[in-house]
Amino acid sequence: MRPGWIRIEEGQVPVAATAIHDGHELRAEVAELMALPDADRLREEDPYTGIWTSVAGTRIVPQRSRFEMDLNRPRERAVYRTPEDAWGLRVWKCDLPPDTVERSLAQYDAFYRTAHEVFAEMERRFGHFVVLDLHSYNHRRAGADQPPEEAAGNPEVNIGTRTLNRQLWEPLLSQFIGDLASFDFLGRQLDVRENVRFQGGNLSGWIHESFPESACCLAVEFKKFFMDEWTGDFDVEESEAITRALEATLPGLLESLEKVGSG
Repeated sequence: MRPGWIRIEEGQVPVAATAIHDGHELRAEVAELMALPDADRLREEDPYTGIWTSVAGTRIVPQRSRFEMDLNRPRERAVYRTPEDAWGLRVWKCDLPPDTVERSLAQYDAFYRTAHEVFAEMERRFGHFVVLDLHSYNHRRAGADQPPEEAAGNPEVNIGTRTLNRQLWEPLLSQFIGDLASFDFLGRQLDVRENVRFQGGNLSGWIHESFPESACCLAVEFKKFFMDEWTGDFDVEESEAITRALEATLPGLLESLEKVGSG
């Protein structure tokens, strides 16, 4: 049985989307030990990214917070223990009991078992498939009343490809970046660059290791220009434009997948 805290929809096209840091929920035993204020926790999560998974045929959106277990880190680092693990934040009221940690890691394992089932079925049905691993990131860490970080090191869209098999997937990657960068985004073009702030985390690496000949995972990080990372205020128009921009990449992704399959 699939875990109830993971929202999964399976579709009819070889494109999946995940939003593994969208969740905000905590198990009761974890919530009782949490020292971090809710607003601070939300700031480090990726709220609203689950909305964008609607562009794909298959959607995987965990409902649990990354502060329970971070699905984009290796298992041994998935549960934050010290402030150094969590951007200098004091997360817990006390040291986490070992059994609490083990239950969180059991959920980590359940997520990856479930994801493997979903992607293995996509491999069986389609041969080759793409996963858009959707995230967002902060760019105003100096404070709510401070200017944002320099745009030179903070693209509006960062595509992480560290573990990508470029020999197999370079044409698809180029098509995706080109389509996203050329989209008419509310009268302008998005600044889309590769491996500037992030190169992809554990999920994309695991997908490429588990499905080396069939899966292309692109870790897509949107700078939080569509919201205020300090107050949580959300710009619906900007978010809807992100959804449309991602939708505009689908024809190119599907065409590129066909070429890989026929090649």
